Amino acid sequence: MDSRLLLTIFLTIAAVSAYAQDRMTLSEAIRTARTNSVEALETRQAFISTYWAYRSYKANRLPGVNLNGNLINFDRSLTLLQNPEDGTLKYVSSNNLQNGIALEINQNITFTGGTLTLVSDLSRIDQFGAGKSLTWHSRPVTLSYYQPLFTYNQFKWDKKIEPKEYERGKREYLERMEGITIDAVYAYHNLLLARMNNEISKSNFENSGKMLRIAKERLQLGNVTRAEYLQLELRMLNDSISINESAVDVREAQMILNSLLGYDESFEIEPVIESELPDIQMDYDLVMSKSLNNSSFCLSNELSLLNAESAVAHAKASRGFSFALNARFGMSQTGPEFPQAYKNLLDQEVVGITFRIPIFDWGLGKGKVQKAKAAQEVVKAQVTQAENDFRRQMFTAVSEFNNQKQQCMVSRRAMKVASERYELTMHRFREGNATVTDLNMAQTENDSALRQYINDISNYWTFYYTLRQYTLYDFIQGRDLEINVNEMIM
Repeated sequence: MDSRLLLTIFLTIAAVSAYAQDRMTLSEAIRTARTNSVEALETRQAFISTYWAYRSYKANRLPGVNLNGNLINFDRSLTLLQNPEDGTLKYVSSNNLQNGIALEINQNITFTGGTLTLVSDLSRIDQFGAGKSLTWHSRPVTLSYYQPLFTYNQFKWDKKIEPKEYERGKREYLERMEGITIDAVYAYHNLLLARMNNEISKSNFENSGKMLRIAKERLQLGNVTRAEYLQLELRMLNDSISINESAVDVREAQMILNSLLGYDESFEIEPVIESELPDIQMDYDLVMSKSLNNSSFCLSNELSLLNAESAVAHAKASRGFSFALNARFGMSQTGPEFPQAYKNLLDQEVVGITFRIPIFDWGLGKGKVQKAKAAQEVVKAQVTQAENDFRRQMFTAVSEFNNQKQQCMVSRRAMKVASERYELTMHRFREGNATVTDLNMAQTENDSALRQYINDISNYWTFYYTLRQYTLYDFIQGRDLEINVNEMIM
């Protein structure tokens, strides 16, 4: 392989078709994928859904104001009534028109799980027929309170869980975006490798043709055997086949990357090898600290434990018995005219406790509690195991990345050595000092070294962005990854 191909690999990969082209670095491809890809859109919409769910939770903790109405409720029918003196039943004619309106304010009490309600309402009844009359009924102020006793407090558990769910949603958004980055790294280098394979095939075919002409001359002189000549001819034929196959691979890799970046298939991207890698050495303690503080892993474990604890509390509160306190205090009045409905208001007080106590439930309530406790123990064991696996996973990721920088340096040197050796072998073959077998071996090793270098570069960035995904930390800039919520919801 001549020196022009090696220079091409370090600078850019040549275009293989006449489509529109755009030279694009890896960082540009990543930015485009995080902005234009379908996965990025889905990730943003998933977070927006999480955001509004959290807003709904916060709104549920604020006072709710409602205007209720009952307008033009006309009733002309027969109603069955019982005489309180003799107990006889008879149907009486009902002919009335009812209208009512009420302003209601509700406030959920997180600490107790109760509900406080303030109501101001006014109603009017028009009675038609022989006993025609008009009645106004007002309740200017009515304060009521409903308090379940010894039961599951949904408001309290939501206060513990919902903020963590929202925080996990933010972290999962950042992690999914890093996942898109990893996909972009893979697709970008896959196209880079496909283009390089196509260029290698073209260069090898050209070089094999030159060597075949030399071998033909040496065959006539008796310096090359017929078997060696046929071996070289077979290599050239295989290189010609490889050109077509690699061209198909290029188009497929191009379409995959275009799909990820949001481009149509006619757009041709010209990837660039960035030989200079950032000088980063990962510290396990830093990676572990950032992953535990920033990632969704610990939050997911906390939520699993909280949900299990909540399930136990719910099972204990649902064992069958229930108590509830109802209290209502206010002012009211009635009158045939509207102003009289607000004069000489009468106070009203209603207080009571309702309860339900099962006498026999045949162990149903106890079974629910024990089942919830058993599930809680399983969750605790799973969380402990997950934490151990996570630490081991972090150690492996750090080790892979730290080793990969050295691997890239070695493979880059190996690529240069293999290229130089291939050119020397071709020169020796021209001089008659190398066999076809030597030439084929040098070519194979050179091709393998080139591909290995691209794979090692791809692995380096994959390992780096995988660590960013685990830690939500930018090791190059030295700062935590953040999300601008206001920009996303606008």
